[in-house]
Amino acid sequence: MKVLILGVASVQLDAILELKKMGCETFACAMAKDGPGADAADHFDIINVLDEEKLAEHICKNGIDIVYSTGSDLAIPVACRLSERLGLPHFVSSNVAYICNHKNSMREALTKECKGNIPYQVLEEKATVTIGFPAILKPSDAQGQRGIFKINSQFEFEEHFDEAKKFSREGKVIVERYVDGPEVSVNGYMVNGVMRFLVASDRETWPEYTGLIHKHIVPGVAFSQDAKRQLKEIAEDACNRIGIMNGPVYFQMKVADDHPYIIEMTPRLDGCHMWNLLRRSCGVNLMKLTFSHLLVDDVSELNQNTGESKPMELVFWCQEPHTVMDRAALELPKDAEYHFYYYETGDTIRPVNGRYDKIGYYIRSL
Repeated sequence: MKVLILGVASVQLDAILELKKMGCETFACAMAKDGPGADAADHFDIINVLDEEKLAEHICKNGIDIVYSTGSDLAIPVACRLSERLGLPHFVSSNVAYICNHKNSMREALTKECKGNIPYQVLEEKATVTIGFPAILKPSDAQGQRGIFKINSQFEFEEHFDEAKKFSREGKVIVERYVDGPEVSVNGYMVNGVMRFLVASDRETWPEYTGLIHKHIVPGVAFSQDAKRQLKEIAEDACNRIGIMNGPVYFQMKVADDHPYIIEMTPRLDGCHMWNLLRRSCGVNLMKLTFSHLLVDDVSELNQNTGESKPMELVFWCQEPHTVMDRAALELPKDAEYHFYYYETGDTIRPVNGRYDKIGYYIRSL
């Protein structure tokens, strides 16, 4: 089987390496050779992952069987449109991918009947915020935690409006009622409309950088057993409302008064290497499962689920962009089971979220 991965960052590297273990011939494309996936793939070509015409030509020329991406909200809609156009296997429609990539469309598709939805406003120009404060202001269609602000007044909304809007490709922002509670990451897997696998983990963010991840901890302890039950019900219901019937799904949620609320959802593996943590903690390799399901309709990897989560954490090293990487300055615990650096010593940190960017991570038992 020949598989094309869109993007070459560390999260796409994970996919490329797993595919090679499965015996697949790997292809990768990006607008520049600026990530570890470029050298890891069997074939790399410089093609912008948003250039669908060149990608379609590349797919046909090389007889590629699957086009996919991991950890990228930009690439997933492209992969879905190409798959529909060329008759290749895919999990969700391009319309579903679009909805999940546009927060305003996601809120509308979930409807008020979804127990995990929250009040929101979508704005193209400055206007009166009617949903109350505090609130979260963010671009309606950006990724990577760009342009996100917690606002406490109309003045703060107007102060940060232009900065948030500039990260939106469609020139829109969304204002959502702030949910005061612990953040939770939810990794799930759908098979024919049923949530067959779901693990909720505590999500710790950097206090000085709203929304930016510091660590994931499994099993999550920031919520009760009743909230855990609701998490699964809300996640499965949301997937069915939007149309994610098969494949991986990732949610960011918050739990307030023991009730989960959806902050983000997307029909893909997360961008935080959680498959690596969950494989060690729960026994299920979500990366392998995703490609086995997509390539040969095999979901037997789900049988590896132990039903329990071994206590573990995934911790990110982060650093301000445009500064210089120094691996020796990073503290690596002696009991770490795995670690990975995004940069070599001496490299300049590229701006991704533009505030405090990931430069590597490690996994260890608790």
